[in-house]
Amino acid sequence: MTIEDDIAKVAEQERLLQFDRFDLGDAFSLGVHLRQLAVERGHAVSIDICINGMQAFFVALPQAKPDFEHWIRRKRNLVLRFLRASYGFGLELKAQNTTMEEKFGLNSADYAAHGGGFPITVRGVGCIGAVTVSGLPQRDDHNLVVEALAFHLRLDEASLRLS
Repeated sequence: MTIEDDIAKVAEQERLLQFDRFDLGDAFSLGVHLRQLAVERGHAVSIDICINGMQAFFVALPQAKPDFEHWIRRKRNLVLRFLRASYGFGLELKAQNTTMEEKFGLNSADYAAHGGGFPITVRGVGCIGAVTVSGLPQRDDHNLVVEALAFHLRLDEASLRLS
């Protein structure tokens, strides 16, 4: 796949992975499911879900590093500022041969255009939060989040996954 193919696929994911409703109970269910997937696969990750400006779920699995929480904060900041998946945003910057600093004047200490952050979007409302994973290579962080969102929305994960 080309970078353009991946950008188009992430845009499709953003369009399809939207909820009719999402509350604290949904955040907990999604977080527990993400944790279960990570544990089953032996991933050392941290997982964060925030909605309406508050942290609704957080877990750091065994062997996770303290730095993962900082990556989560930076990816989440990007998602909440641009209402976009952090991986797709980063791919677009790469395709344009630019950086967040150059294009938007954003400090990389506060924003990360790396995979793992995804908007929690409610149809008819918009983005109400973000789900973020850190600890794997960025494409894998992104795919893990997409898999969990697809499961909760009863969509075919395989058709949404980046290859």
